[in-house]
Amino acid sequence: MTTVRQRRVGKGTEAAEDQPSEETNVKPDGKIPSGHTGGKLWNILSVTVGGIVAISLGLLTSVYVATLHENDLWFSNIKEVEREISFRTECGLYYSYYKQMIQAASIQQGLHGLVYDNKTESVRTINILERMNVYQEVFLSILYRILPIQQYLEPVYFYIYTLFGLQAVYVIALYVTSWLLSGTWLSGLLAACWYITNRVDTTRVEFTIPLRENWALPFFAVQIAAITYLLRTHLQPVQERLTLMAVFIATFLFSLTWQFNQFMMLIQALALFILDCLDMLPTAKVTWLYIIQISALLLVCVLQFFNSMILGSLLISFNASVLVARTIQKNLKKGGLLNRLGKLILHVLLVLCLTLLINKCIKKILNLESDEHIFKFLKAKFGFGATRDFDANLYLCEEAFGLLPLNTFSRLSDTLLFYVYVFVLFLMAVAAVIVAFRNLSGSNQVKAMEKMEECTITLKPDAAYSLVHTVLFGCLALSTMRMKYLWTSHMCVFASFGLCSTEVWKLILKCVHLYTSQRAQVIKYSIPIVILLYISYKFWPGIMDELSELREFYDPDTVELMNWIKAQESIFRCKQFVILHVEGLRKEARNNMLICEMGKNISRMSKSIA
Repeated sequence: MTTVRQRRVGKGTEAAEDQPSEETNVKPDGKIPSGHTGGKLWNILSVTVGGIVAISLGLLTSVYVATLHENDLWFSNIKEVEREISFRTECGLYYSYYKQMIQAASIQQGLHGLVYDNKTESVRTINILERMNVYQEVFLSILYRILPIQQYLEPVYFYIYTLFGLQAVYVIALYVTSWLLSGTWLSGLLAACWYITNRVDTTRVEFTIPLRENWALPFFAVQIAAITYLLRTHLQPVQERLTLMAVFIATFLFSLTWQFNQFMMLIQALALFILDCLDMLPTAKVTWLYIIQISALLLVCVLQFFNSMILGSLLISFNASVLVARTIQKNLKKGGLLNRLGKLILHVLLVLCLTLLINKCIKKILNLESDEHIFKFLKAKFGFGATRDFDANLYLCEEAFGLLPLNTFSRLSDTLLFYVYVFVLFLMAVAAVIVAFRNLSGSNQVKAMEKMEECTITLKPDAAYSLVHTVLFGCLALSTMRMKYLWTSHMCVFASFGLCSTEVWKLILKCVHLYTSQRAQVIKYSIPIVILLYISYKFWPGIMDELSELREFYDPDTVELMNWIKAQESIFRCKQFVILHVEGLRKEARNNMLICEMGKNISRMSKSIA
């Protein structure tokens, strides 16, 4: 059994452009710079400082998890076989393909070994690039071969440092998303600090390095940041096109690196569908996002040698159904409340029926059953009937696919994250219900009262998307523990955005008749700063103790077993070589004897003729 033991010897984007002016030009002390030039300089300074803080926090997080990994295993001091054993469960399998590509005589030979693999499954030759998401290992191995770093960096270090580096990208993306939502980089700072202090529930990269989600989630965070920027109003056409390109690239990389990509993006598509139906997002941008999801998934399908499971995914069927249904129902967003509700119910039913029909037809044409075990697993998990399917029962037995443990919430509450999250979620949900009702009833077009401007509750498209996103992925996390990392990281973003949002505090203060612009600004900055001080005071000593605790990898039984297997493999190869060599000698001896016999026969014949 693999364990760790105490080490015995220690050697050696800018603020949101659609934010009110009172928000973009306000200092943390609540003062507003005078004059257009002063405000512009302050914005440039704020963006510069915020960018430096974002990059610094990202790099510090990367170094932090790398140090934890080194301290936990003494990775730099153990043997290569021990390093490979430390990659647990399927992680070792993924790393083996990277190692195979590195050790191949050429890149072409390495790719051929993956396309025609006869080692992974007994008595079968399979295409690894089709069956598994290992293009990241292929790309990294090619990069290692062509870069002049072989003398300075071992392949295993290049591999793990790349993944630790992606954590920097992850934290920066979360920081930027929170910054875009709230309009202040203080929100991003709080989100990053919450992500780090809740590390147990936000990431597991330091002990399951090659896991697919550790590759994919940073790209998913980048995609969410790009979508957040895309949903802002008053974007220039060039900005919109560049943002759509960023969304596509991030979506493609996310899809390429994780086998659960289609299910995560289906939830994202559901969020877009709900908000579009409630008229809370611009339809044109939502359409582009549907098309991007389909395009990215189809491109991955091509790279995975036309993997039929991707073609038969619910995501492609759902997105296609939404686009078709929208062309059929062109007047979906016109009429009164009852009229629109009727159209909405009909639209939902139409999309649902089309999705099932398209998906059924695709699976029938392709004779596809590769993802049936997932639906059987879901059916059994939620009590709709037992199943005898082996794969589905395997998932049911896995603790990671069980319900989210309740102690998760107590850990998240220690950093005040869960309390703040519930508080912000409640306020935003109330605001969303009011805005949705107003949109459906058309009352936003009837502003007969002069007080409307004073009492109207608004919800910006990016904030609305963030709300539905966190609710849907929260439901997923509650039902499946392994998916909690998709929720908890966004929880940090959502909670910090709510605390640093002018709109949230404006709504609260107006409800208690205490609203002034200056008071809202003071609360907006002071409460996050107090929470940051509390987090630093409570968790900084624990982080320092964690970094000073030194352990080492210790699994002598498995190491002995692996060495024995290698020895037996060497003996087997040696025996094969000897057998082949002896067979060659025997064949050569037989050939020599035949040649001698032929020579003797020829000499006899020549004598008889003479």
